[in-house]
Amino acid sequence: MSLTLYGAPLSPYVRKVRLLLDEKALDYQLEIILPFGQPDWYRELSPLGRIPALKDGDFSLADSSVICQYIEDKYPQLPPLLGQSAEQRARVRWLEKYADYELGPLCTFTLFRNRALKPSMGQPCDEQAVQKALSEKLPAHFDYLEQSLGSAQFLVGDSLTLADLALACQLINMEHGDEQLDARRWPNLTAFHGRIKARPSLQKILPGEQRTLAKMASKA
Repeated sequence: MSLTLYGAPLSPYVRKVRLLLDEKALDYQLEIILPFGQPDWYRELSPLGRIPALKDGDFSLADSSVICQYIEDKYPQLPPLLGQSAEQRARVRWLEKYADYELGPLCTFTLFRNRALKPSMGQPCDEQAVQKALSEKLPAHFDYLEQSLGSAQFLVGDSLTLADLALACQLINMEHGDEQLDARRWPNLTAFHGRIKARPSLQKILPGEQRTLAKMASKA
């Protein structure tokens, strides 16, 4: 097996790469590397110390978006997940970045970090920051995504893309922080999330994440 992915399963960016690999039916090995306390050698793979990183034989690179693009280019014979036209590829990249850079700071680094990660480390949850994200910041993003999705099954085109995976990964971390989408306010987005979560690629990894969350909760 030549593909080795480095990172922590609860990271939405690690999860995004895992899902892309699974959707393409590519075998890989996951080696656990946390965002902190990393071994010195990891900096050779990821100079900024961020997760994930990927090693493919003697070749290595970091950053989830770059890794996904590399896999897409390396295996052109497999079903494309970054769009099938210039317009679709641009749209997929935009929505992936939107999920990573707009939802990530809120769903992962505010909700998940405060509700799940910090208590497991003996640190207090900043519930004020959580409530501000829920009431003042996230609704506008969900409104935009609800409108962008409309009644379609997927965000771009008529098949699964990286945009769908990136968005689902952030919504999952919001759920790991004990929050759910309001199905009455965002019915299309809620239904979309249910469809993506039901895919075999996600069902394959979610039980392991739930076990990890349970262990974290026991330390709180």
